Amino acid sequence: MKLTDITVRTLPLPEQGQRSYADDALAGFGVRVSQGGAKSFFVQITGANRERITIGKYPVVSLADARNEAKRILAEKTLGKHRPKAVAFDTAKSEFIEEKEEKNRANTVRDYKRLLKRFPFGKTRLADISRQDVKKKLDKITAPSERKHALVAIKTFFRWCIGAGYLDNSPCEAMKAPQPRAKQKRVLAPAELREVLSKAKIEPYPFGPIVLLLVLTGQRRTEIAHLEWEWIDRVGRTITLPASLTKNKREHTFPYGDMVATLLDTLPIIGNGQYLFPASREHVRGKPTTVFNGWGKAKAAFDDKLADVAPWTLHDLRRTFSTRMAELGIRQLHVEKLLNHISGGEQSAIAQVYNQYDYMPEMRDAVQKYEAHLQSLLSAEKVDP
Repeated sequence: MKLTDITVRTLPLPEQGQRSYADDALAGFGVRVSQGGAKSFFVQITGANRERITIGKYPVVSLADARNEAKRILAEKTLGKHRPKAVAFDTAKSEFIEEKEEKNRANTVRDYKRLLKRFPFGKTRLADISRQDVKKKLDKITAPSERKHALVAIKTFFRWCIGAGYLDNSPCEAMKAPQPRAKQKRVLAPAELREVLSKAKIEPYPFGPIVLLLVLTGQRRTEIAHLEWEWIDRVGRTITLPASLTKNKREHTFPYGDMVATLLDTLPIIGNGQYLFPASREHVRGKPTTVFNGWGKAKAAFDDKLADVAPWTLHDLRRTFSTRMAELGIRQLHVEKLLNHISGGEQSAIAQVYNQYDYMPEMRDAVQKYEAHLQSLLSAEKVDP
């Protein structure tokens, strides 16, 4: 159609995403309409180096002014004089997301939005963003898979910026996926543990309850993720992990306290009621699934809600569990029993063979002291200024 003020004003809104309308009066010129009612003029550059350049939004930019700007850009491109516009990162990102909403599935767009939040360059001009700037943002992402996905997203974005005429070159095109970091061996400080605990209490199922159980029990993440309801003795307040699941291939029965009991009462029974945290889909990439396994995205989303916690891993909670218990004066032997360590702490190898005592009363006392410590941390949060 030939675009006129009337047609632009009355263009129908798409049911979802965006729709583009070309102007018959000027090849390459058109207007893009979103389901929310936003209308943006653009010019499409054809040839070896294809570009789609956004001119401006209607009615801030009139049809006549947009068409004149499109003619100028097309003329400059023909004469080899076209230069990238000075555009802020957030402005280009908004246009990038708008275009992806028009072409891609909702899940893909959602991933782009989440990953590009990892690069809060704001009003910084695209041309002023260096490779080192991108690297600094990537270095703040602790999960290797999340860093890899973030790099792919930012590369895709900068390639789009080149196509849109905003950049001549990408600052990160030659960058490779960051190598996995050496495993951290750190313990969360009391204030950090308090923030993780308090945020986990309000984090939705399943990741919030999983983090809470990691904090409260000190068990490994795979053990918590695979928990089955039949392994839990609600009367005796114990959990038994089968030998097939534990790292040392030994059955492990440990007690739990009031905080865990309260948490278990809030968990939903899903599907056939076998697992506490069943997988949300039966298959992922063609492979069958049984229990929760979306660690990377869930941890990244959870970290975004933490204000004063340095980079950490879920396994740090197990190390923190052991360290805080030692600070509370709990014997190392009893901590080792809770953690299901073969070393047994104070026990010699021969003693472990002959001493068949389960130390259940001592472990219960340790759990009670540890939960009291956590409750005191949460109480301190309420009175902090």
